[in-house]
Amino acid sequence: MKSLEELIEVKRDGGTHTADELQRLVDAFVSGEMPDYQMAAWLMAAFIRGLDSEETAALTGAMARSGRMVDLSAVPGVKVDKHSTGGVGDTTTLVLAPLVASCGVPVAKMSGRGLGFTGGTLDKLESIPGFTVTLEPDDFLRQVRDVGCAVIGQSPDVDPADKKMYALRDVTATVPSVPLIVGSIISKKVAGGADAIVLDVKVGSGAFMKTESDARELAAELTRVGALLGREVVCVLTDMDQPLGRAVGNALEVREAIATLKGEGPADLTELCLVLGSRMLVLGGVAADERAGRDLLLDSIATGSALDTFRAWVHAQGGDERVADDPSLLPAAAHERVVTATRAGWVSGFDAEGVGRAAMAAGAGRARKEDAIDPAAGLVLAVKTGDRVEAGDPLGTVCSSDAALLDEAGARLRDAVVLGDEEVEPPPLFLEV
Repeated sequence: MKSLEELIEVKRDGGTHTADELQRLVDAFVSGEMPDYQMAAWLMAAFIRGLDSEETAALTGAMARSGRMVDLSAVPGVKVDKHSTGGVGDTTTLVLAPLVASCGVPVAKMSGRGLGFTGGTLDKLESIPGFTVTLEPDDFLRQVRDVGCAVIGQSPDVDPADKKMYALRDVTATVPSVPLIVGSIISKKVAGGADAIVLDVKVGSGAFMKTESDARELAAELTRVGALLGREVVCVLTDMDQPLGRAVGNALEVREAIATLKGEGPADLTELCLVLGSRMLVLGGVAADERAGRDLLLDSIATGSALDTFRAWVHAQGGDERVADDPSLLPAAAHERVVTATRAGWVSGFDAEGVGRAAMAAGAGRARKEDAIDPAAGLVLAVKTGDRVEAGDPLGTVCSSDAALLDEAGARLRDAVVLGDEEVEPPPLFLEV
């Protein structure tokens, strides 16, 4: 058996690891036998030399097995998970969990918190008064069986390898590695008990993947590795050169999710949820094809079944379900400021990351994991790409509980909206499946 130093040498020199060697690396790191500095060296070697599909699959499987594997077999049906690679105004989980569950496909999901300019599903849910994202395993399973959906924070004993490895990648410049990204995403889904996975791979200025070619490479590897581990994976490449929907911020996005479940949400957010949701229904075996799945989703919205499931979900996790009918019960910012255009023109695009950072400046995000956030903070866009504005027209409204933060947030929002002199077509929302 090779020593840990020898295993680092293998990848440093461009060699290929066996599945047993990768299992040994993961086990040693999680147990503490392999110190951080050795894993950091191996991560850099893997970043530079790369991993092939078999290595990536073996690493992913070892990471998934590094802790407790969630057993969802007691929940009837095919368990389909959805994951987004992250973006600005990405409210889809808040809509899709109750919407898909209302159509008969159980949604048992572990989500994360926001860091930097991208929001976190848990932070959004916790802006609902009383909502808890912590459930005991038996209560989690019971809720999925009884209500159809549950969304909680990732348990510390599920995929601990990913937690430790990502913490190192974050400070050693090894985050943008396709094999390591695949390992992180798929290992969490496998450990979380998913039978099938729909992945929303964001592309553009507000996404981790800035170019279509990089996103396609990631999507291809995600589907390949998922298949090697016995999971069906569907990747949908979607635009993130402008924020999704109009709301960016925790309670603001909950409001927008509720409107979408009522059939009153922004067109792009609604369409994305219908496309992702129909794929989930097909994988879950309740729809023969995407068209049939879309019809089921639209019917659930029209009859109020989706909103009923949202109420039941919020109630089951301790939240005030009255927000479904009275969103004014959600946190509201004490201070607002309308940001206006300084000249006439066409909205030719956005710096979507800049929009996210404007919301962050208002108090909606955190620079460090331990930072507190303002659940009422954020912004609501008044324009989308392709719109015409005159000087003085609103571009959006920034919201904060601290009036002192509005100046910077407003300036960032104005800078993030790109005005041009010629009319442009809105970018396509969907790039490839």
